[in-house]
Amino acid sequence: MRLIAIDQERMTDMLTLWNDNLPAFPMRQSLFQQNSLDDQNISFQASRLAVNEENCVIGMVIAKYWQEKLDVAMPKDTGWIQVLLVDQEYRQQGIGGKLLAHAEERLQATGIQQILLGRDPYHYFPGIPAEDQQTIKWFEKAGYIGQGEEYDLLQSYSDDWKVQAFDKSREEMSFQLLERSDKQAFLDFLHRCFPGRWEYEAMHYFEKGGTGREFVILKKADQIIGFCRVNDAQSPYIAQNVYWDPLFDQELGGVGPLGVDAKERGQGFGLAIVEAGIQALRNRGIDHIVIDWTGLVSFYQKLGYQPWKKYVSYKKVNE
Repeated sequence: MRLIAIDQERMTDMLTLWNDNLPAFPMRQSLFQQNSLDDQNISFQASRLAVNEENCVIGMVIAKYWQEKLDVAMPKDTGWIQVLLVDQEYRQQGIGGKLLAHAEERLQATGIQQILLGRDPYHYFPGIPAEDQQTIKWFEKAGYIGQGEEYDLLQSYSDDWKVQAFDKSREEMSFQLLERSDKQAFLDFLHRCFPGRWEYEAMHYFEKGGTGREFVILKKADQIIGFCRVNDAQSPYIAQNVYWDPLFDQELGGVGPLGVDAKERGQGFGLAIVEAGIQALRNRGIDHIVIDWTGLVSFYQKLGYQPWKKYVSYKKVNE
């Protein structure tokens, strides 16, 4: 076994490795290209393929650290292990340990102080799937410490669904899809109220040609005070809450993230903006909706959402 650089020409081999060993998360070439190879934050020095004597791919690790030149509050001292995967026939031979050690060493050489499992820009998972206890124990032995649980939630709708959480008829309130004319005001709102990942994702959304149809905004006296993102198959890139689309017979939609200005909370606006997002997707004929990477299970259960996937987040701090 030897480690070699990640190579675009080995795309088919990487997809085969993934889908043979993680069939519960069907990987599409377009998603892998977008989230792994095209992410500006991938560290090709820290990422590696493991190949056997026949030069067949039997394992891979993809690692990242923040490298973009954007004025946004993303962590500069954090690295991410996006993927670490070894073919089932080659496990218990130390291959995973060699891949992880290589990634950690190269990340630490760039000044990284902590490494997270998943949760990266253009991530696949917010942690380790909770049912994979073998992988959890393996990473714990490697020095990674659990940080809590996250969930993906799912709800399927019938034609008789009706909005019920909030009276949207209040004259000073306006729920609407984001218009091009509100783009800068929206980015300013995110920079002020939600600097970091949500702002970063919105910036990328517009860079990729987004027109605004993926954001429902809440205005009060013509000022943006809340938002909810909605995703479907027509979105300008494959968003995190529709990664699971291949598992469904019908088109999958996604809701989230959502946020309300801290000065306006406690008035039911959070549930209201989620329902406005759901309504937008229902108007597009979407019956199945996922809310990804959240710990707010009881909040979304008020709208009928239930846990579907569970993850445990992990990190390792350099000594």
